[in-house]
Amino acid sequence: MAENNKLSLIPLGGLGEIGKNMMAIRFNKEIIVIDAGLMFPDDELLGIDIVIPDFAYLVENKEMIKGIILTHGHEDHIGALPYVLKEIKAPVYGTKLTLGLVQEKLKENNVANPKLIPIRPKSKIKLGGCFQVEFFKVSHSIPDVVGLAIHTPVGTILHTADFKFDQTPVDGEVTDFASIAEYGKKGVLVLLSDSTNVERAGYTLSERAVGETFDEIFRNADGRIIIATFASNIHRIQQVINAAYKYNRKVAIVGRSMVNVASIAQETGYLTIPENTLINIEEIFSYPSERITILTTGSQGEPMSALTRMAMSDHRKVKIVPGDTVVISATPIPGNEKLVARTINQLFYLGAEVIHESVSGIHVSGHASQEELKLMLNLVRPKFFVPVHGEYRHLVKHAKLAAQMGLPKENIFVAENGQILEFNAQKGSVGGRVTSGRILIDGLGVGDVGNIVLRDRKQLSQDGIFIVVVTIDKEANLVIAGPDIISRGFVYVRESEELMEDAREKVKVVLDLCFEKKITDWSSIKAQIRDALGKYLYEKTKRRPMIMPIIMEV
Repeated sequence: MAENNKLSLIPLGGLGEIGKNMMAIRFNKEIIVIDAGLMFPDDELLGIDIVIPDFAYLVENKEMIKGIILTHGHEDHIGALPYVLKEIKAPVYGTKLTLGLVQEKLKENNVANPKLIPIRPKSKIKLGGCFQVEFFKVSHSIPDVVGLAIHTPVGTILHTADFKFDQTPVDGEVTDFASIAEYGKKGVLVLLSDSTNVERAGYTLSERAVGETFDEIFRNADGRIIIATFASNIHRIQQVINAAYKYNRKVAIVGRSMVNVASIAQETGYLTIPENTLINIEEIFSYPSERITILTTGSQGEPMSALTRMAMSDHRKVKIVPGDTVVISATPIPGNEKLVARTINQLFYLGAEVIHESVSGIHVSGHASQEELKLMLNLVRPKFFVPVHGEYRHLVKHAKLAAQMGLPKENIFVAENGQILEFNAQKGSVGGRVTSGRILIDGLGVGDVGNIVLRDRKQLSQDGIFIVVVTIDKEANLVIAGPDIISRGFVYVRESEELMEDAREKVKVVLDLCFEKKITDWSSIKAQIRDALGKYLYEKTKRRPMIMPIIMEV
């Protein structure tokens, strides 16, 4: 498949979706992997905690894997790593902050003795005999992000990672335009570029713009300021701390993930907190409210997050009171809009002043808008282009943008997860497929919840369950006890006694018929009970609960 000096790009996640980014690059008998991310479940995936890429292809070829390279520390790029490293022993390369976040994650998941190798922008590593990788700095909403220039025997692949062109970044570390232009000048075979914000015209605002809005909020607020943002947005956390320090406020951090990320960022030198600024949440009552700032998780309205619990008056340490200013410094992820709106409504109900993204400038994206994507294409001028990191419409739109920039349409590939893209120095083509898809993580179960279980969960959530228990003497063909009926999530038994009595009669009729016809196979009897009850209950209620007959034999 990847023989005869062909270079293969095999996306295993991140194409046609936002999240679970993972890309395998193969040349002959050597593979490198870029990122190993997760995705959070949508409404259809009832009870599922997280979703990771199906990496069966990597397990099948684990002897060929020379290394896993992480572009940055966001969950959609590192979240699947603990599951991958339990199956595949490979060295992991990343920047200091990224590896700090990974280490914590691996510890939580009991991954023993991982081989984590730190890299820096401008450094080079050799992986196997085929790959040499150079790292260059790019701006995003988390520090320490690197793009990759992967030199192979047939040409250079440039991977932008998640990026935007922030000319005034909070940490002063601008994107390494010079290196990107230099790679473009020397010649790039394939460009893989972030497509998340391709639908937005113009340029993405600088993170520093949020700092100016924070300054105004801190200057005008009379009571406590409670700010919810993504735990991983260290630049945002830094700007909150800077504003709090400027206006003589103390900062308390709430929410396990934010406490973890802040402490790792502080240890690795990516978060600077002036002395005596940080306090424990227990200490907030020792200061007047106008001197308190609380940094919290929950910007997506997640039911168990700190901000949501505050809004529902369910948080043990923080109660929302009139005079509080709550800032939700994030855009709702598609699908979370209702949760966020519910939280905002509840906060207003408790008397807080709420400032949120749709009505103010307290959030900017970490991803490049159209003009920046065009600039990246112009700087690199690749021979072939593959848009990555986006839903299908984003990939198509990015492909059209590249065509407008003069790239021949036959050199642009809108790919799907699992497709093999093959390149040599002259041409590119689609060369087949590998296993791809998703693995669902539910508690400690990895991949043990499939479509049938999800279908059952959906039915239970919509129409409930109807259990029929009957005890039979098989020898005498007699019902000794029952039928007893238990209903959960369908109807309340005491309020539907007539329905329950009729349902019992239906079961008795079925059993009598089975005894008459000398049907003794339990599965046949259960099927007939299910059919008769299902038909009857639908006629009476227009609902289809899950019907579960239980037959006990004496």
